[in-house]
Amino acid sequence: MKVEDGALAVRVASIDDAAALAALVNSAYRGDGSRAGWTTEADLLGGQRTDPQALEEFIERTTAVGDRAMLVHEPAGRIIACVQLERRGDGAYLGMLTIAPTLQAKGLGRRLLAAAEDFVRTEWQVRRVTMTVIEQRLELIDWYQRRGYARTGETAAFPYGDPRFGEPKRADRRRNRRRDAALRCETSTGARPNPRRARASRTASVAAR
Repeated sequence: MKVEDGALAVRVASIDDAAALAALVNSAYRGDGSRAGWTTEADLLGGQRTDPQALEEFIERTTAVGDRAMLVHEPAGRIIACVQLERRGDGAYLGMLTIAPTLQAKGLGRRLLAAAEDFVRTEWQVRRVTMTVIEQRLELIDWYQRRGYARTGETAAFPYGDPRFGEPKRADRRRNRRRDAALRCETSTGARPNPRRARASRTASVAAR
């Protein structure tokens, strides 16, 4: 299956993509190479962001149940972008939105996000998307808010002790475990709010509708 969003084509990943996807995600979020892009978490977390086995398990459930999907953008036979989606009740959860480090800040992330929103709306008939963002990633939170997302006021504990998600580097991530939580953001997949409305929803800390 392919989904078109303007000039951006995406498809649902297969098991054969797992190794390439793990390499892409880890290159964008961890290690010195990730510093070529602005989404790096290298100063916050060491270790890996994911691995082929975890992605294989996710993709297998996509095939068996149909409530998950990993979308990939693969121009010229090379995967350079991906996003993970999971249907949860009457909404969808979005995670692991990834652009190859050297291709970031060119508008590809915005277009991939729009393609993901189109997918959940057309394939699952849901109009609400949620995600979690590490609270120290203020620039990333701002990026999502400019796309119409807003803080819900909910938090989720960071998965300490699970090497699949990396090892905290900064002191404020190692010690303040109760405060060190991901911020949950939410938006509607309908009409985009204008920048003033998005700013207002950020201040009010409520979900955009």
